[in-house]
Amino acid sequence: MTAKHRLFVRLDSAVVPDQGLVCIAIESLELIGVLMSVVHLSWAQRVGGTLEDRPRYNQSRCFETFPFPSDDTGLNPSLADHIRNLAEQLDSHRKTQQAAHPGLTLTGMYNVLEKLRAGEPLTPKERDIHTQGLVGVLRTLHDELDAAVLEAYGWSDLGPALADRTPAGRDAHEAAVAELLERLVALNAKRAAEEAAGTVRWLRPEFQNPALRGALATEQAEQAEMEVEAPEAEEAASPAAVAAPVAKRAWPKGVAEQIKAVADVMASAGRPVSLADLEASFTARGRWRDRLPTIVETLEAIGRARRCGPVETPAWATA
Repeated sequence: MTAKHRLFVRLDSAVVPDQGLVCIAIESLELIGVLMSVVHLSWAQRVGGTLEDRPRYNQSRCFETFPFPSDDTGLNPSLADHIRNLAEQLDSHRKTQQAAHPGLTLTGMYNVLEKLRAGEPLTPKERDIHTQGLVGVLRTLHDELDAAVLEAYGWSDLGPALADRTPAGRDAHEAAVAELLERLVALNAKRAAEEAAGTVRWLRPEFQNPALRGALATEQAEQAEMEVEAPEAEEAASPAAVAAPVAKRAWPKGVAEQIKAVADVMASAGRPVSLADLEASFTARGRWRDRLPTIVETLEAIGRARRCGPVETPAWATA
């Protein structure tokens, strides 16, 4: 409720949360992704309360009044899937790094993330946190999630200014936050008018709307009777059997940029790629190829890539 950073983390339903946590009973990763984004965090920061010098997340003001994106704002199934995947990767990344480094805290990771965004130098301790938490990857995932959620609202024009947290961009950033809040207030008013007219955009219709429960139960029963076991899909063609290699690109200098570049190659290839394929996709001097296995394993660990093919000649595809 009163933490320095607004951090949304999925918990297993068997966990009994502490009374100081705000618990939101949703399974939808799409909605969780929206809550993680700069859109909701800016809203919560402004409409929530304070405790001493810390922001306080009030459920009635921060969550219940927040207008989620929908089909009337530009959200479509493809974009919803993209938000869902990014939220899964973000949650997985943080948990993976904390499991590998028991002393690593979310507060420490996000303190470092704030300094990176502000362009401030890191102390030796913060550099250790940056390395252990792969904070560069954390930043990339948040940036991609923010961009996707803003697109879901139709507000991509605010993206560059909202992403700029440097001193030079402070005025533009604050102006973008103010504009974002004005748009959210207008959308909130529109939603209120819709509800007054009888149109409710339920977050959990099967739970919140009793009138739908019977219909949903009947529909599910009918679908269960009609379902037949589909034959197993044929195995995808082997990596060697398909497609031309992607065009070569320059090998980036920064670790976060390198990870993003490798992920982009995997996504654009349209097929599983081997280390040799990845090496052939970039051009640079030096021992940059030595870092490829670690980068691929990092993408695999955070759920952005999956291993396929035999152990002797592995390949990876976008997860």
